[in-house]
Amino acid sequence: MKWLALDALILNLPVIHTMADSLSLKNIELASTVIDPVFLKSPLFRHDELDTQLGAGILLKIETLNPIRSFKGRGTDFFVRRLPQNTRPLVAASAGNFGQGLAYAARKIGLPITIFAAANANTAKIAAMRRLGAEVLLAGDDFDAAKAHAKAHADSTGALFTEDGAHPAFAEGAGTIAREFTEAGFIADAFLVPLGNGSLITGIGAWLKHAAPQTRVIGVVAEGAPAMKLSFLENRIVETSAIRTIADGIAVRVPVPAIVEAMSDTVDEVLAVDDQAMLQAMKLVLYTVGLVVEPAGIVGLAAILSNLSRFRGQKLATVLCGGNLTSGQMHDWLQVDQTVKTG
Repeated sequence: MKWLALDALILNLPVIHTMADSLSLKNIELASTVIDPVFLKSPLFRHDELDTQLGAGILLKIETLNPIRSFKGRGTDFFVRRLPQNTRPLVAASAGNFGQGLAYAARKIGLPITIFAAANANTAKIAAMRRLGAEVLLAGDDFDAAKAHAKAHADSTGALFTEDGAHPAFAEGAGTIAREFTEAGFIADAFLVPLGNGSLITGIGAWLKHAAPQTRVIGVVAEGAPAMKLSFLENRIVETSAIRTIADGIAVRVPVPAIVEAMSDTVDEVLAVDDQAMLQAMKLVLYTVGLVVEPAGIVGLAAILSNLSRFRGQKLATVLCGGNLTSGQMHDWLQVDQTVKTG
């Protein structure tokens, strides 16, 4: 991977659109100082019972205790801060968390944004994006179909199409998570990272390859959405025709080329887990740690549960990186009734 020269940082150049050439350690350091503090320094958490059940020592990074309940606020805030003045309105596609992050950051500077989501997208995430000021349009049967509609909309309106994973700022913002791990002095044998569009793992991996090269960086995909694993193994773009998983946040059919290229330098391995393992991990975290985590946000822990003998006795780390569930999902998956009364 080629790192961005320091003089580009000093000159405060606008976002560069070829991530593999510009993902920068210096920018991860910069992001740690300029991202909205509400997204930074999230809790690092150990739990004795969790360690006992896993047979390993695991440190959790809790990325659900912020205004959008997701790590996405780090990269989206950094991205929006680095946009030039008079930027055109933004258009993006999202399963929900990326769109919330963009909407949250864009609202602070009065930048209009339109988000395309699949027709069957998580209704709680759709409502949250709209509350944050985004225009949300539903189109297509899955995330990648919605992305195609978003690109066409940007082409027809002159708006700036903003693709999760394609811009280095998203990975650099996510890389601050790994920086906070190493600053705390925790060096893991393996860091298991949810793998969807890939900003999270390339940002984390870039920092760890610099600051803790002995740590294996392991991506985790859903078995029903294997495109990123297949692309990593073959070191080329491998698209799939369909997705079948409850993990909407990592349900990728069409990988982002820049991410696949960047993964060759930042990722050691990719595992796949099934939906049942995700549900098991969600219940384990709810009844030990007391946190509600969505399927895509808990696949790192699900991978440990699916490979107990392999990881036994190791020092492990993972990110609980999303906690947006509908009331129906809370009931069906966790047997929790979520009733909120106001007034």
